[in-house]
Amino acid sequence: METKFENYAIKFTGLSLGEHHFEYQLDNTFFDGFDYEEFQASDIQADVNLNKTNTQLEFDVHIQGSVLVNCDLTLEPFDLPIENVMSIVVKFGDEFEEVDEKLVIIPRGEYEFQVEQYIYECVLLALPSKRVHPGVEDGTLDSEILDKLKHHSIYNNKNNQEQTTDPRWDKLKKLLKD
Repeated sequence: METKFENYAIKFTGLSLGEHHFEYQLDNTFFDGFDYEEFQASDIQADVNLNKTNTQLEFDVHIQGSVLVNCDLTLEPFDLPIENVMSIVVKFGDEFEEVDEKLVIIPRGEYEFQVEQYIYECVLLALPSKRVHPGVEDGTLDSEILDKLKHHSIYNNKNNQEQTTDPRWDKLKKLLKD
């Protein structure tokens, strides 16, 4: 029976001690497996380096690419470049246990390790909490929503400036000047 993440199982029992490299090309079908639909499109290269020793497996996950997302301010789609690195140490024990985000214990006798969850987490941790179109930051984006936001922001700032002045404090300040 083939699972949707079968290609992300690294079979380490037949590998020699030392460094091994695995490459994965991620698109939206990868994220569909996690029911994650925030990207309109994605083009991410995931490189997984495995250092196999007698007592443990050391995985270094490096992702680099871009995702097509909507701007949080203007809702305009844009390509967001992302890059991140994550390390996981896998040791052998009696039963499966995720000790923390960097240490996983798997039962002795296992012959493979699934890396898709760690690749997925590496991608999500690379995303900024606020996604702003580069054109908003440098002022080159021409957007109706942005124009409305600027208008309301300027209008509200004028109102806020007028409201921040309290006539009682103004009279007290005048006494200090006199």
